[in-house]
Amino acid sequence: MGRFSQRKQFKLYPGIDTAILSLMDVSAPSPEDSRRRELGAFLRSRREKLSPSASGIATGARRRTPGLRREEVAMIAGVGTTWYTWLEQGRDVRPSVEVLTALCEALQLDAAEKRHLFTLAGRQQSERRRITPVKVEGPLLHMLQSLVLQPAYIVGPRWDVLAWNAGAVAIFGDYSLLEGDARNILHGVFTDPHRRHLLVDWEQLARATLAAFRAESAKYTGDPDFERLIALMMRSSPEFREWWPQRDVVHRLSGKKYLRHPIAGAMAFEHMSLSIDDGSDMKLIVYTPLAEQNSVAKLQELLEAVPGERRSA
Repeated sequence: MGRFSQRKQFKLYPGIDTAILSLMDVSAPSPEDSRRRELGAFLRSRREKLSPSASGIATGARRRTPGLRREEVAMIAGVGTTWYTWLEQGRDVRPSVEVLTALCEALQLDAAEKRHLFTLAGRQQSERRRITPVKVEGPLLHMLQSLVLQPAYIVGPRWDVLAWNAGAVAIFGDYSLLEGDARNILHGVFTDPHRRHLLVDWEQLARATLAAFRAESAKYTGDPDFERLIALMMRSSPEFREWWPQRDVVHRLSGKKYLRHPIAGAMAFEHMSLSIDDGSDMKLIVYTPLAEQNSVAKLQELLEAVPGERRSA
C-alpha cells in the first residue's frame, strides 16, 4: 500500500526530484531548538570577543582560543563548566535570571546585549533600576521640530518633559517657564488648573494617566526621585491621594483627546506615545489634529501667535 501511494504521488507530480522528497521527510527544527542554538552562538560570539586581560586573566604565550575559554567564563560567572558548555551547544538547559545576570557580568555585556541575551533565553530581564540622567540627542530634536502641525514633546523615564516643539507650546503652554517637578506630566495633570480645564474628560484621562504611570514606573520601584514625586503628589492632589492606593495599571494606548483651549476653543487630537529604542525609557508623545472642531486650522492660527524664542527647547 505504501509503495502504491508513493507511485501515485510521483504520477500526480511528474518531474519531482526524489532528493527534495527525502529532505522534506526531515522535520525542521522547532522554534525552541532554533532559539537555543542562537542563544549558544550569541554566548560564544561574546566570549570570543572578550580579551582575557580585560577579565583579569593571565595568558600564556601559546594560547590558541580567541577570547575567553568556556571554563573561564564559567568560573567568573560561578557556574559549572559542563553546564555552560551545554548552554553554548544549544542543549535544553534553562538558565535562571540570576545565572543570566551573572553571565552578563562575566561577558561584560552592554545594555543592548543584555536585553538580547534575556530575550533569547526566554526570560524577562529584571527591570528594577535607578533612574539616570538622559539627554535628548540632536537627531531626535530635529525630528521633534520637524513636526510642524503636530504638537509633540519628549518625556524621560519619570515623565519629566525634556524637549518640546512650537505646537506643544501653542496647546499646552510654555514648558520653559516651568522648573523641576512642575515640568512633570503627572504633576501637570493633577495640580495645574490650566491643564485640568484644558482636558475635557479630565477625570477619565487623569485616572488613565495615573494607571499608565504606575505600570511604567514599576521597574523603578524604590528610586528616590520617583518616591519623592509620588510623595509630592500625595500632598498636592486629593484625587491622586485617593486613586494611587487603588493600584490600577494600564498600558499607554493611542486614542483621541478632546481639548478646551482658552483661545481656540474646542479641539480634537489623536495622540500616540512612541518609545525611543535606546534603553533610556524616553518617549515621544505626538498629538495629531483631527478634522473635528476645525482643529487643523485652529492649530495653524495658534502657531502663528507663538513667539520665535518660545517655539522649542
